[in-house]
Amino acid sequence: MLGNTRLGVLIPSVIALCMMAFHFWVVAFGAPEVFHFRGTHLLFALVLTFLWFPVLRDGTSRVRAFAGAMIDTVMIAGSIAVIGYLFWEHEYILTRFAYVDELRPIDAILGVMIIGLVLESTRRIVGLALPITAMIFLLYGIFFANLHAGEVIDQLYLTTEGIFGIPLNVSATYLVLFIVFGSLVEKSGTGKLFMEFSLALAGHTAGGPAKVACMTSAMFGTISGSSTANVMTTGTFTIPMMKKIGYRPAFAGAVEAVASTGGQIMPPIMGAAAFVMAEFMAVSYLTVIGIAILPALLYFLAVFVAVHFEAKRIGLKGLPRADLPEMGRVLRERGHQFLPLVVIVGILVGGYSAPYAATLGLLSVIPITLMRKTTRADMSFRILYEAILDGIRNSLQVATATACSGIVIGIISLSGIGIDFTSYIIQLSQDTLLLALILTAIAGIILGMGLPTTPAYIVQVALLVPALIKLGVALEAAHMFVFYFAILSAITPPVAITLYAANGLSGAGLWDGGLAAMKLAATGYIIPFMFVYGPSLLLIGDGATVALACVTSVIGVICLAAGLHGYFLRRANILERLLLVAAAITLIKPGIGSDLAGAGIVGLVAVLQLLIPRDNVVPQ
Repeated sequence: MLGNTRLGVLIPSVIALCMMAFHFWVVAFGAPEVFHFRGTHLLFALVLTFLWFPVLRDGTSRVRAFAGAMIDTVMIAGSIAVIGYLFWEHEYILTRFAYVDELRPIDAILGVMIIGLVLESTRRIVGLALPITAMIFLLYGIFFANLHAGEVIDQLYLTTEGIFGIPLNVSATYLVLFIVFGSLVEKSGTGKLFMEFSLALAGHTAGGPAKVACMTSAMFGTISGSSTANVMTTGTFTIPMMKKIGYRPAFAGAVEAVASTGGQIMPPIMGAAAFVMAEFMAVSYLTVIGIAILPALLYFLAVFVAVHFEAKRIGLKGLPRADLPEMGRVLRERGHQFLPLVVIVGILVGGYSAPYAATLGLLSVIPITLMRKTTRADMSFRILYEAILDGIRNSLQVATATACSGIVIGIISLSGIGIDFTSYIIQLSQDTLLLALILTAIAGIILGMGLPTTPAYIVQVALLVPALIKLGVALEAAHMFVFYFAILSAITPPVAITLYAANGLSGAGLWDGGLAAMKLAATGYIIPFMFVYGPSLLLIGDGATVALACVTSVIGVICLAAGLHGYFLRRANILERLLLVAAAITLIKPGIGSDLAGAGIVGLVAVLQLLIPRDNVVPQ
């Protein structure tokens, strides 16, 4: 609104610092009353959105620039008015009977205003997909579900079942702190630690750069939680390296996209949707970490061995050891930068809240970075200031998206469409769990197309999870199932946001990159079915059952990667590939009989490969 003038930079910066101070204050002294807390958080987000993301960018004519500035000014004034009213009439809002007491004219006017403001702010940061989705649900509620406009405004504005619902509460309680933590960790040089650590560990092995991409994205994902951010941060380095040693552009981009997408399921921090999951399931965030850890490790193991088998099949070597960092030096110079993650996990395990863990983890970054001369230059007041601003700026996407998701959740709750959707799925599947899971997976990918993971997950929780639970799926497995497909929609063509980013760096086409990504992520599409049928992968059950499930699942995902990429102990022919896929399916399915059958098939393939000699390498 004020452009790049000194005042235009100073005003939003001061507001962002005030937003950070507010969230620190909440951790220290406790959250205020719900409308005050969530309203203040949303007010900060709306005002900063209209300041940092003006309706008209620089470079327009003076007349257009003035008109744009006036629009942004009106948006900011409207944001202050709609949130200020909640503060001013707080007693009235708490004591009125929702849906019974008639709305005042001012309630209706401000209710329409806040819906418009949330939709517009989301459009500016997230894009059109989520606001259009919210508008479709609004139109459905009013014109098809025959909801009265007053009921809709009441639900969305004057209760905590709409815009000010659970998703926005998660954004206000957890996400700002963790996003700023990730920003500070990244700016303090930890990204360099992740890259050098991965290069030292796996850079010299077959297809080393691809394995580096996998490992770096897994580690970077623990602090960023954004698959696209992972691609743009690590992919600029790893994709050219992969192409240089001989990987096809489509495969190089796919590796980075698939590995970066997996960052959202990688504890300890994961993506924003994981915090929403904890709130929806009414469990601690540590519980979510516990149920997520084994599937996440299986996912990255599958990608890691897939790139290894692909490299071995086509004869790719690693990078020369002389060009790689030495592990001892990396750990001596930067190993201490792993400690902030240890701090967060330790505090969570100690029974403290996630916001408290995020705050102490964030504060620990400063002394930990300063404790060694080799990293001291990576911490200064300027770096701290820029990290806070970048973190707050990144958190706006989550804040506006969760507020907009609240519109969708509010309409689903008020109209009863969630119950109808559950009935449709059960009818279509004819009470068959496998068919219901397949339908849910397809619906999840479609619903997630073009949406960030958090709103995609929120919509799916409202529409899909009740059907799975009604069919007997455990609560944790049902939520994790839709969580995975909300994430995988980012690499599933035709609307594959993360893949677009990776293809932009690799130069590959959408469908070439998309097919390579789906092949690499095949295990990711199967893992959700595994933990629905075998909840022991979510650490549900006794130790022996969990251990057996881990062993058979590990062998199963290795066999699947080997079958899909044509290499096991050596290059595999078509029969051996089919046998490996069959072994993977039997090992993935829980049960002693299927495990023994799978082990027998793996043994048969091993014997065939050892007894029948053939060339190890084929051209790409």
